[in-house]
Amino acid sequence: MKKELLGPCVTFFPQPTTLVSTLSSEAEVNIMTASWAGIVSKTPPTMAVSMHHGRKSYENIKATGEFVVNMVPASLAVEADYCGIRSGRDHDKLATAGLHTEKASVVKVPLIAESPLSVECKFTVEIPLGDYRLLLGEIVEVHAVEGAVGQQGEMDVAAFDPLVYLGGIRQYWSLGEKKADAYKDGLSLDKSS
Repeated sequence: MKKELLGPCVTFFPQPTTLVSTLSSEAEVNIMTASWAGIVSKTPPTMAVSMHHGRKSYENIKATGEFVVNMVPASLAVEADYCGIRSGRDHDKLATAGLHTEKASVVKVPLIAESPLSVECKFTVEIPLGDYRLLLGEIVEVHAVEGAVGQQGEMDVAAFDPLVYLGGIRQYWSLGEKKADAYKDGLSLDKSS
């Protein structure tokens, strides 16, 4: 496969589209769209989110020590984009986007009611990266839409309908069809069977 050089940039995809909910020290809810988010450790279960240090959400996380990462379903692409380009200092993004909150189980920060998967986090570590900050949070609870998780722990991906962001080209996509199952011992590379 022939490749061309792009130089140092943020073109790497797909990235999950998430809404990070936070509370100010005055208990005002803010949400921001973040695609630089993901699980970075199983033991302890840890979520990472990267954001500019000037963001209202960054200020809130530093003030309260808590945040929630909410998966965005494909049906909320327009709302998620809006929440990523407006500041919570100047706009009530929840009201304008028509989104609602619901009480979390462990942290004081609310979940986004329209999110099929919400991860409650307690802030643990900050790593400066130029103008951005990588914020790590210990996962203290996970909420999944009812009916999405079977009795054996299997998950119905269609129930989540995750939206992904293609960084660098600024597009949102839904996931396509499943290509394979990962097995305990890994996939076989034997093409003869």
